[in-house]
Amino acid sequence: MQSEESISWTCRSTWKKASVNTLWCLLGCSIGDFGTILFFQISQIPFPMLAIMSLAILNGLITSIMLETFILSRQMNLKEAFSTAMGMSFISMIAMEIAMNTVDVVLVGGILVWWVIPIMLLAGFLTPLPYNYYRLKKYDLSCH
Repeated sequence: MQSEESISWTCRSTWKKASVNTLWCLLGCSIGDFGTILFFQISQIPFPMLAIMSLAILNGLITSIMLETFILSRQMNLKEAFSTAMGMSFISMIAMEIAMNTVDVVLVGGILVWWVIPIMLLAGFLTPLPYNYYRLKKYDLSCH
């Protein structure tokens, strides 16, 4: 474990690993998040936008944890995989979800249109990336 003063922010291999970890998390979060928003958009169930976005965040967290648990279960038993997925980077996942949904609400009012999805994904990727790098450098903790 490194002290905060000795962490180098220029390590390419750590940025690469942090990027891969963040992409896996983004995939998991996106499934639940986009699925929830799309469901309400298609079904046209009258529900407040803030409630839809909150539910999308919750579902994104759930699907991310499920995906991470599945990936980790190939390396460890299921109980350990779930525990690791729950404890690894919940802050990162929440930041990712909030960034994605904020972009969606600000740019198009909380609906999914094709052109906003790449912007949402970019925001969801870039927001937690420095934190994930920091965790790798300081604690040597990652989810994969």
